Amino acid sequence: MITECAPENLIYDPGYLGVQRSDRVVFVEIIMSTGRKPQQKRKLFRRMVEILAESPGLRPQDLLVNLVEVSWENWSFGNGEAHYMDA
Repeated sequence: MITECAPENLIYDPGYLGVQRSDRVVFVEIIMSTGRKPQQKRKLFRRMVEILAESPGLRPQDLLVNLVEVSWENWSFGNGEAHYMDA
């Protein structure tokens, strides 16, 4: 899902945790099944910065990522079924 906000509607701290963000800040939220190890998440964050720096030229400081981990039984992939509920 992609949502574009007008600058006046985007609320963020340009210096939170010592990272100096610009008005080109991009928020990425990834909803995923629980179970990834911390080193896998770190690798994902680093790779995302590399890819977005190459194209479209996003500064690493302007990428904010939030991982939302969801238990397997909380997914339905259609037809009102709980595909992983009894797995």
